[in-house]
Amino acid sequence: MIRYALVCDSGHEFESWFATSSSFEEQAARGFVSCPICDSARVERAIMAPNVARTDLGPRAAEPASEPAPAPATAPAATPMALMGEKEVAFREMLVALHKHVTENAEHVGPRFAEEALKIHHGEADSRAIYGEATAEDTKLLHEEGVDFMPLPRLPGGRN
Repeated sequence: MIRYALVCDSGHEFESWFATSSSFEEQAARGFVSCPICDSARVERAIMAPNVARTDLGPRAAEPASEPAPAPATAPAATPMALMGEKEVAFREMLVALHKHVTENAEHVGPRFAEEALKIHHGEADSRAIYGEATAEDTKLLHEEGVDFMPLPRLPGGRN
């Protein structure tokens, strides 16, 4: 496993673990690596100091102990661990609540989002809350037409 120091396009720094360097590259290219603070998928590796073994201590420092420690009779109980602070947990809970509110109170129009938003904006369709997917070109067009819309941040764990 490799621990990378990462930074998003907003300058938020965080760390994450990856099986290999190529797995980070692949996941980042597919937008699977996102900032836990702002959820931006534009993430890059930050400059970090490598973990280098010291050679000035002689060969004994690198040698394993002569006798391995005895294995415990029973496996220790799992210890609870927190990967995020309270603020990050609260932020993710708010994202989940936002997505739930949108899905319960708006119509999902899928990839027709820009088309439907323009129809509503121009009075060609009934005014209603909608959500769906839009390309970068779609969002540019909607912005130029003066349509009010808001991108939904991604949910952690890919539940989008």
